[in-house]
Amino acid sequence: MRSFPDAVFEPRTLRLAGDAAIELGPRARLMGIVNVTPDSFSDGGLHADANVAIAAALAMAEAGADMLDIGGESTRPGAEPVTAFEEQRRIMPVIEALADRQDLLISVDTWRAETARLALAAGAHLVNDVWGLQRDPDIARVAAEHGAAVAIMHTGRDREVLADPIEDQLQWFSASLAIARKAGIGEDQILLDPGFGFAKDADLNLALMARFEQLHTLGFPLLVGTSRKRFIGTLTGREAGDRDVGTAATSVVLRLAGAAMLRVHNVAFNKDGVAVADAMVQRSRQREAGHG
Repeated sequence: MRSFPDAVFEPRTLRLAGDAAIELGPRARLMGIVNVTPDSFSDGGLHADANVAIAAALAMAEAGADMLDIGGESTRPGAEPVTAFEEQRRIMPVIEALADRQDLLISVDTWRAETARLALAAGAHLVNDVWGLQRDPDIARVAAEHGAAVAIMHTGRDREVLADPIEDQLQWFSASLAIARKAGIGEDQILLDPGFGFAKDADLNLALMARFEQLHTLGFPLLVGTSRKRFIGTLTGREAGDRDVGTAATSVVLRLAGAAMLRVHNVAFNKDGVAVADAMVQRSRQREAGHG
């Protein structure tokens, strides 16, 4: 088992909006995906109705999700973009209902500053931006003003990428981190997400998994979202709704490589998988310390 770098498994605090926080490091954290959309690739509109989405989110929390990620616009390739109004119409009733529960941590999956502002005002704690703060120039400022954490994702969409996947990640994140710092987002409020599946084919996703540990050089906790992605279908031959076992396998691989948080559709499957990975990490660290 690979345990480099060991420091990624030490406790560290991710500071969130609303004076909330979550400890990362010793135990893998799970972010449950709630797509309040009619056209997401993974669930085909299963949670498009607000009440159904709320019930699904609560079920994920009951199953062990540490945070719930609420999104109102599909990011699958070729998906029809929606207006800000439609995105907000879909997600705000869900976020408002979940925010009434004081024990839940909420992420809003959006690249729009105005949607982020409304969600944070309603009680969301983190902004998950699949464009890495680089599409809407105001989203970093909004996050900073609300004291929110940000998940900065890498994407290769709509731009030229470098031949080396890690070099491209470092270049992209360098620009995003400069935006975050300029806006006043704290170093303890940032997650980085390598963006599995976003303008990456199966070979590139596997290469990124194999070299995942190199991303720790940036010094930030890493969020990963492989759940039900196409490359898992390429490897297993299964359709999107039947890829949870394959997803759990990637969760274990990436947790052993130091991922702090995993964004998943099936919380129960992945909770069991990363529990085994966490136990292996703990045992490995004990052996290295001469205690087992």
